[in-house]
Amino acid sequence: MTTTNTVTHNGLALDWAAGHGPITGALSATTGAYAVATVGTLAHMPPTWALAIGTVGALGHTATGLRQRLAARTISARAASWLLGSGWTTWALATNPLTWTALGSLAVIGVGMGAAARSVGLYEEARELVAIEAAERQVARELSAGRRAIAAEWVDRIERVCGITVRMVAVEMWPTGAGFTLDAELPPGGVTYAKIASESARLSADARLPHGCTATASRGIDQGRVLVDVTTVNVLEQEMPYPSDYGPLSLLTGIPWGVRTNADEVPVFLREQCALLVGPTGSGKTNMVHTVIGGFSRCTDVITWVIDLNAGSAGLPWVRPAMEAAGDGGQAVRPGIDWLASTHEEALLMLDAAIRVAKHRKIAYQDLMAKANTDLLPVSPHIPQIEIVIDEGAEILASGDKQAKVLAKKILEVIRIARAMAVRTVLTALGATGNVLGDLMIRREAKVRVALTGGETEGMDLSRCFPGSRGLRVDQAPYKGAGFLGTPESGVGLFKSWRIKPNQIRDIVHATSDRHPYLDTVSAKAAGPDYTRRWDQARTAWITDTDPDTAPDTSSTSVTGPTLSGGGLNLSAHRTAPAPVVADEDALAEQFRREIDAQFATTPEPGTHTEPETPVRPGLNLSAHRAEDNAAQQAALTLLIAAGPAGTGASAIARDLDRYGTTRQTVAGWLKTWAEEGEAVRVGTGTKTRYVHHSHAPETPEDPAED
Repeated sequence: MTTTNTVTHNGLALDWAAGHGPITGALSATTGAYAVATVGTLAHMPPTWALAIGTVGALGHTATGLRQRLAARTISARAASWLLGSGWTTWALATNPLTWTALGSLAVIGVGMGAAARSVGLYEEARELVAIEAAERQVARELSAGRRAIAAEWVDRIERVCGITVRMVAVEMWPTGAGFTLDAELPPGGVTYAKIASESARLSADARLPHGCTATASRGIDQGRVLVDVTTVNVLEQEMPYPSDYGPLSLLTGIPWGVRTNADEVPVFLREQCALLVGPTGSGKTNMVHTVIGGFSRCTDVITWVIDLNAGSAGLPWVRPAMEAAGDGGQAVRPGIDWLASTHEEALLMLDAAIRVAKHRKIAYQDLMAKANTDLLPVSPHIPQIEIVIDEGAEILASGDKQAKVLAKKILEVIRIARAMAVRTVLTALGATGNVLGDLMIRREAKVRVALTGGETEGMDLSRCFPGSRGLRVDQAPYKGAGFLGTPESGVGLFKSWRIKPNQIRDIVHATSDRHPYLDTVSAKAAGPDYTRRWDQARTAWITDTDPDTAPDTSSTSVTGPTLSGGGLNLSAHRTAPAPVVADEDALAEQFRREIDAQFATTPEPGTHTEPETPVRPGLNLSAHRAEDNAAQQAALTLLIAAGPAGTGASAIARDLDRYGTTRQTVAGWLKTWAEEGEAVRVGTGTKTRYVHHSHAPETPEDPAED
């Protein structure tokens, strides 16, 4: 066994590694000289040796001082100290060092050495500070000269192009090195910053800026000032990978969607706003959709629903990692999205559920909004916002197809009624045309707008996408993933979308699996069975079944129809034979469902608990999307256990769960279910009914009766 001895020092502690100061240096020199003199006298050392040693020391310190560029007085003081010390030693060796005259003279020499060392030390410090300040002043003069040149150049340019004379207040160089910002004072006479903003393209051309670089004017500190952002490095042509930091985000603090031309992230705020994303084929629109979903996946107060009638391709990469993890028998992973619709039927179920949620939240959360003194539903991890991403949703609104018209009506209703109740949409479109952007509801509610041009001019009318913004041209952003972004918080400007690849999507799904919020109990109840059974196999088998002969026809099969006769969930991870029979696959599917439910709890469907007439094969019943494991139900179970043998009732538990917005009816349903499952025991009848946890129940409980 090894023991460690710790020594504690009390009193004065000496640091032998520290350098000499004025006092210790003089003391060391004088005691050394005295020691040499006394020992040399006893040993009959020739006196000239001491003088020779002092001369060599003086010469060495002089050379060192010259190399270090020390001041002349410093070099002289050091050399004099050596010569005085060696001179005294030589004199003492020739006479007698053990006299009061010798000791007194040595003391005088020591005091002189200390005073001289202190003096030259202070002088060197002051000299060094002066040198640093001089260098800083030189750098400042050079920077000031550069800034003054930039200011003078742009004063002339603004006068030449815009016809107004401004006075430059400041020039700030960006830390990224991608450009600078001009702070200018507008002339009297009612001139506004809009005068300069409208001439952005001409200013950029006059400055001979590289393609993709602009001079953009925005509001200054007051209405008489203007800020002009000038980019000198084309960030748009570079591929910007999605940040590797998958830390938590919040809808309330902004979700970054890309970078501006100054390489700064641009956040969007979607608590009240809908978003519109347009871009032709090849512009990077699909990648931008994944960037949007990635931001939602990182949020702790957002759940994402996706509608993509093109085989659900926008949402599949965010669902498959969860299926693969479950199929491999590893740790269960929740999908990056909460619901995926690839057919008109499934999309209708989703939109109808969203409408019911919005309407029911208006009633159920009146007390919560009153306590918060707001007319907007307070969004939090306990009551998340629902973001519905609808790929090519603008085309659905503009389509004349009968099915599309039904969807369009539902989409517009969600946009119209659900702002305060935290249900918002992100629509995409293939172009910015009057046909696509003709609906007033879209133009009024979708205040966050993105136009990815990709250099495509056909069908990209930027004046319709960003009305009132002049000087926007497609050729300003001819690169894939580049375009324009405008929000109510920031004006319309060029930006670059991040590049996100499939491996990174998989990483985000795994990194954020335990971060996704659950749909609150009030909303889940309003959404109904269409929501609770959204991952059943009859509605998700198409995701993994790659056999065209057995895969369900998602374009025509009703999502509420009978059980599938073939295909279904591809349980390849559980197969031990190359070609198992259907019965074996059913057994494996049941085993797979049990494994998933062992990781995540399963919510009982709202309303009746009776089984459907036509049994449905168990499917992807992802526990992460079921509400039984939510905080409210866990809190209710904790209260039931804490009640002990005395038990408790639905009303008492509901009062303690007021912060969750849980109703007495919901708690009563939980208690009844627990009693049926043996988790709790019902005691008494009528108004004296109470429930006792099975760990505290009597040995012979009473038969349960109807509530």
